[in-house]
Amino acid sequence: MVDHQEATLDTVFHALADSTRRAMLRTLAEGGEKSVSALASPYSMTLAGASKHVKVLEAAGLVRRRVEGRIHYCRLEAARMAEAEAWLRYYERFWTRRLDTLEALLKAEDEQAGEGKKL
Repeated sequence: MVDHQEATLDTVFHALADSTRRAMLRTLAEGGEKSVSALASPYSMTLAGASKHVKVLEAAGLVRRRVEGRIHYCRLEAARMAEAEAWLRYYERFWTRRLDTLEALLKAEDEQAGEGKKL
């Protein structure tokens, strides 16, 4: 059974799995609120295609959209990324510990090899 947090992480990582959506998030992070057409402009895609990407980002809670007349504006909602970062941080600590252990073993091996040459 998948709990709510796992389902949320699934939608966030699904949204982040696409390079266009990651670039859209970067644009929103660096430039603030943008229209969907402004988000689509760097890419050779239709407005409908850009809107589909924005819908995936909205479903993941990474983007909030507001409508003003016919223009749809998007802004970054970074809180969901913090949840994903926390998940990734666990594995960062795991690999840091493993690499620290490997470093200690290699240093000990080098020290033993150095002592063997002295004899």
